[in-house]
This record gives sequence, C-alpha cells and structure tokens, in this order.
Amino acid sequence: MAIASAAVALVLAMAAAVAAAEAPPAPMIGLAGCATACGNVSVPYPFGIGPPRCYWPGLNLTCDASGPEPPRLLLGDGTLRVAEISLRNGTVRVVRSGSVVGSGSALASDRNVSFGSGVVGHGYMLSNGNELVLSGCNLVATLVEDEVALGPGRSGVISGCASFCSFRNKKVDSVGQAAGKYCSGMACCQAPINYHSSPTGVHLRWLDAGNHTEALTFLPTYVFVAEEGWFDRRPLADELLSVKRSPSRAALEVPLVLLWAVKPGKGLPPVPMLPANATAACPGDASRVLCKSEHSVCAVGNLGYTCQCQDGYDGNPYLPNGCQDINECEQPQDHGCFGQCINTIGGYKCQCPRGTHGNYTIRDGCIKSSSTGISIGIGVGSAAGFMILVFAVIFVAQRFKHKRQIMLKQKFFKQNRGQLLQQLVSPRADIAERMIIPIDELAKATNNFDKARELGGGGHGTVYKGILSDLHVVAIKKSKITVQKEIDEFINEVAILSQINHRNVVNLLGCCLETEVPLLVYEFISNGTLYDHLHVEGPMSLPLITRIRVATEIASALAYLHSSVSIPIIHRDIKSSNILLDDTMTSKVSDFGASRYIPMDKTGLTTMVQGTIGYLDPMYFYTGRLTEKSDVYSFGVILVELLTRKKPFSYFFADGDGLVSHFVKLLAEQNLVQVLDPQVIEEGGKEVQEICLLAASCVKLNAEDRPTMREVEHALEGILVFKKYVKNNVVVEKIEENGHAVKAHDVEEGTPSNLLRASTLFKSMSFSSKKEGQSTQEWSRRYSMEEEILMSARYPR
Repeated sequence: MAIASAAVALVLAMAAAVAAAEAPPAPMIGLAGCATACGNVSVPYPFGIGPPRCYWPGLNLTCDASGPEPPRLLLGDGTLRVAEISLRNGTVRVVRSGSVVGSGSALASDRNVSFGSGVVGHGYMLSNGNELVLSGCNLVATLVEDEVALGPGRSGVISGCASFCSFRNKKVDSVGQAAGKYCSGMACCQAPINYHSSPTGVHLRWLDAGNHTEALTFLPTYVFVAEEGWFDRRPLADELLSVKRSPSRAALEVPLVLLWAVKPGKGLPPVPMLPANATAACPGDASRVLCKSEHSVCAVGNLGYTCQCQDGYDGNPYLPNGCQDINECEQPQDHGCFGQCINTIGGYKCQCPRGTHGNYTIRDGCIKSSSTGISIGIGVGSAAGFMILVFAVIFVAQRFKHKRQIMLKQKFFKQNRGQLLQQLVSPRADIAERMIIPIDELAKATNNFDKARELGGGGHGTVYKGILSDLHVVAIKKSKITVQKEIDEFINEVAILSQINHRNVVNLLGCCLETEVPLLVYEFISNGTLYDHLHVEGPMSLPLITRIRVATEIASALAYLHSSVSIPIIHRDIKSSNILLDDTMTSKVSDFGASRYIPMDKTGLTTMVQGTIGYLDPMYFYTGRLTEKSDVYSFGVILVELLTRKKPFSYFFADGDGLVSHFVKLLAEQNLVQVLDPQVIEEGGKEVQEICLLAASCVKLNAEDRPTMREVEHALEGILVFKKYVKNNVVVEKIEENGHAVKAHDVEEGTPSNLLRASTLFKSMSFSSKKEGQSTQEWSRRYSMEEEILMSARYPR
C-alpha cells in the first residue's frame, strides 16, 4: 500500500509541475491602449484614466502629475486621493486631508458640518469598515444622512459618540489612552459605522449649556471619519490627544474606505429595487454584458452591479480571461492545509506527506507512522502477488464495465423509442442504417461533449458542434431533461424531418438513441440565426433585399410543409431564433420538436397550446385549435420583426400595446414611419408598403381572413422579383378587375411581363369579390384593406 501511495503522490506532483510550466502569462488589468497605473497605484478596468473608452461611465480617475511630488491618482475630478482599488471586495481606499469640522479649536455653538467627501452619494457609499473619531472635551458628534432620501420612519443617524474631560489634573499624559485600547470616552471617543451608508454631514454639540472656554483651551476639537484601526496607532493618538498645539494635526491625511459599483448603461438594465444593503444575482443580460471572464459571477445591489471571480480564481472579472487560477499551495496554511499541498485548476488537494497520517487541516496534525518499516517490508515481499491481483481486478472491472455499457445502451434504445424509430424508417433500410449513429461516434466528434463545443441552447436542448469520422461538420442537439414529453418531442422531430426534403428546411442527418438523453444530428449551419442578425447593436442590419429574400424562403418552406408533403405539417413554433442562416445567407427553418401532423381529412386539431409568447396565434391561444393559419400568424410576426427590428416578445408601447397590435394600428393611421426600421425606410420603396399590408393580413385576429402560406409565398416572390428587376421610377397605372392586365412605363428592357403580373398578386389577393350591382367606389370603401386593418386593431392581442 505504501508503494501505491508513493506512486499516486508522484503522479500528482508531476501533474502539478506540468500545470505550473504551462501556466499562462499574467493577464492585463485594463483595456488595450489604456493607462493602468498612476504613481504606485494600479488602475484596473472598469476604472480608467483618459478617454471614455478606457473606463465605465462614472468610474473615471485623474492622474495628477503637475506637482513636484510623485503623480497622485484622484477620484473623479480630484476630490479625493486614491490609495488602493479592490475588485474582489468592491472597495476603493481613498485619503482626505484634515478634520471634518475644519477647525482645531473653535466651536461657538451647536452646528451641522457637511461631510464634504464630494463623491459619497454620487456613485460611491461609505463602507462599514470605517469609524467615527472625536477628540475634544465634553462634546457629542453624530454622523447623519439625509432623512428625506431615507423615507419616513428612518432616523438618519449612522453613528455617534461623546467625549468627556476632567480639568482637575491638566498634565499632558493624563489625557492619553493606554496602548492598543480604544478611546474610553475621556478626551476622545470612537464609534463603528455598522452598515453601508451615504453620510451628508456631522452634527456637533456640547454636552451641556454654559461657558466652554476652558474646554476649548484645554484640548483642540477634531472629528474624523476614518478607516477602522487608523486612530489606534499610538503615535497618532498621542499627537491628537496632546494638550500641546500642533499645526500638523489640521493637515493629517485620513484614510477611509468607499464602496463602488458599476452603474446601469451601455446595455445594463436598471438596478432592481432591493432592501437596504441587500444583494442579489444579476439578470442574464447584465452578467453577459459586464462580467467578461469565464470564471466570474455577477451581483446587483442598491449601488449598482459588481463582478467577482469564482472561488479558486483571482484577477479582473471585467476582462476576457481576467480570472486566473490561484496557486493555493504558495501559501497553503492560509487555506487550511498543513500537510502536502497539490494545486489544481480552481482549487487544491491536501494530504499528509508519505510516511505520515492524521489530520492535515490542523498544525502538526500529520504524525509519523510507527509501522513504516514493517509496511515497507510487507509491500516489497508481496509486490508480485499484489500486481497480479491488481491486473486481475482491472481486467474483471473492464469486462463488467463493457457489459454494463452494452446493457445501458439497449435500455436507453428501448426507452427512447428506438423500435418506433426503426418502424418509421424501415421502408428504406439504407436510410435506417444511415440515420442511427452510435454514441461512440458522436462522443469522438464532440471531444466527449466538451463545453467548449457548445453552440447554444434552445427550448428543447443544447447544441454542440462536431466533426464526424467522414469529416462532415455537424450540429448535435442533446435534449435537456429525460422526461417522457421531451422524448416524445424528440421522436416527433425525427419522424417529421426524416420525410422532409426542402432547401430551406434544416437537414436531419441522423440520431442516436443509445444514451439516456436522445441526440439529433443536423447539418451544421454556420452563420447564426435570423434573430442574431436582426438584433445587433448599431443602426445597420441586413439589407432590405436580403430581408425580403429570407422572408420569401421561410414562406416557401412553410408552404411546402402545409401543402406539398403527403400529410400536412404545422411547425407551431415559427420565430426568428428558429431560422438559421448559412454562409450564403440562405434561410433554414429548424426546431421541429413542437410540430404536429394534420390529417388530410381535417382542417385542424385541438391540442395543448405550445409556442413562444409574441409569436403565438391569439386564436390558437384562446381556443386551443391548431390550424395552418397559426403558422401564418407567426410568419406575419416575423415580417413585422423584419420591418421594425423590434423584439415581439419584449417590446411594449406607452399605450400598453404589443409590437403587432401597435404596428397594425399605425398602418391603419398611415403613420408607420414611427415604428419602421430607418434602414427599411431608406432602402425601400413601394414594396415596403406592400410588405406591411401583407404582414397585416397575416396577423388578422380571425384566422379565416388570413392568406395561405402559398399565397404569401407568391406575393413575396412577386415583390422580390419586382425589387430586383424593375427600376425605381416604374409607375403601375392600372390593374384590371381580373388582376391580369397591367399597364406600366419605364420598365427595364428585357424584363419578363410575368414579373409585373407576380407583383400584383398580393393586390388581387387583398380584396373580396365585388357584389353585383355595387359601384366600384362603394365596394372599395366597404372592403378596403385600411378599413379591415383598423377594425382588427380594436381587438386585444
């Protein structure tokens, strides 16, 4: 056993040496091209010096190198000198000069004195690591904050204390305090500040009325707000409490500790309402925007947002790769290790050295083993037998593990409906053989599902990037939870995608059923989602012609699902984040986990409502009846999203309307310029109005009034072709009642006439048949698209 322990220790030591040799260089503490030091003080981001890009708003510092002394780092515009900035504690240690009272001897009457820090209450707070110090005779000092800002029922008192003097014995040494003791209240007092606060001033008054000339002449009056322990230094306390006058006391440099945090802005949401001095976890967007390091966590409090490195890491969490592993073994006793320490990534291991045993978490807890010599003899004598036993155990364990893996694969295959899947693809044996992929192949393709291979996650699973043995790059979706509902949706997606062959539908390459969590293998689409391309920061996004083409391709895929497959399919979760884009910006409809078949002899089916808020058909939500027009509504929402670049599920207006109802209302009022994307207005022409009308027809409240996806596809194809091949000054003068004859001028030479006919398809689709005997004027007035949209906008969505 001793030999085995020695071998383990040797391996761990070698691993530690390799880890130390491969340790990355020390990361930067600030942004590239920005100063990170002033004098002997480091300036880590989000603090910064110089241009605004070097710091987060409100955390700017000033480096004053104008004087003869070394450069001084000043907080903000120069109110306080910065001595130290701590990212881990969220504090900044600053230095101010002199007493808060501002006078060393005179106090005519009770008075309030401004705290005068210049920054407390403007982005910083006073930490509870400070204290109030008063020196003088027969005085009471109180540190206060604004009672109005605190609200009713709050006293506004942060801390306070009183000092007394006896004038019988006026020797100098009678006033001083014992070494290492707090002030007892004679000639001085100290009071801790027990909570984070924003003081506004100090109230100073006499203990009693009367003549205080003797008190003023006996000992000067000073009030300090200082870091805990500053006043306990014996020379300083002796000087302040001496009855001898000293001009240097008024210019003392007093340290104090302030709390800081990052204020909202630059993508950070407003700070939520929390109890005083309380903290909570950050929203997901805030953590992503602010905490850039992989090993960091985000917290939010009353003051703002802060980031911290995780336990076992240290550095700057506000920068990429800023949090680095701490080598706890450099100071093992500080981490409770009094034995042999072995550093690991994000932690450490501790054990008693070889030849000892006991408790390695206490000093002298590891003691020498009394039977060391006997153990070595037994170990050497039985080495051969022990090695044979080890090999036998390893062999049996491997056989048992291999057999157990086979049994688990069979169990999971049955559990994940593997037999049902075989029936689905059994008519084509080559398809079945190709689609069922072993787990070993996928584990090798994803480096055993390494977290670095994750592409993202959706409502039904996590997606990994992998490379198969035939060098095909694929996307592998792993279901999140192992419940029957998820397995049923997994089988549903396999069954649907195995029967679809369309250039605008993501291609399913295969699946794996040998794991507890089923896996799907798709073609790899490298250019992200439509949502990612639309909702990027900045004024410009996809060109209008690209948006129209993407919308046309989505409509083509949905029309195919609704009318071209043997059994119509309703996708049920059409949204911009489920539309993938490849390198050529060709769209691919994905995520068929919620899709449903619609039998040929039925127009719909009643089912549990499922979808994404903002894209969900209101009629389907109210009635639970799923039809093809539910996909039409969701597609209409995508059209609105393409035109406005606003998120349907999180965009609300002052009148309480969502994006869709607000869009329809503005269209009826002919005031869409308020909501349209400026890029669409700039690049578009008449086709923008046609697409707006098409989107409005798709999101009508009554499903029967919506067009089919085939009609929408034809309308968009006409608009797309017209946008590509007809000049901007084309004027379509007349459309006959049958919708075929078109008179135009300025058409580009060589443009086919059927392109103009296609561009008028939506116009003919938007009107009902004119009743016999009605005038054209009356018919247009009663059945115009604007009137229909205005009536539809009155209904809640």
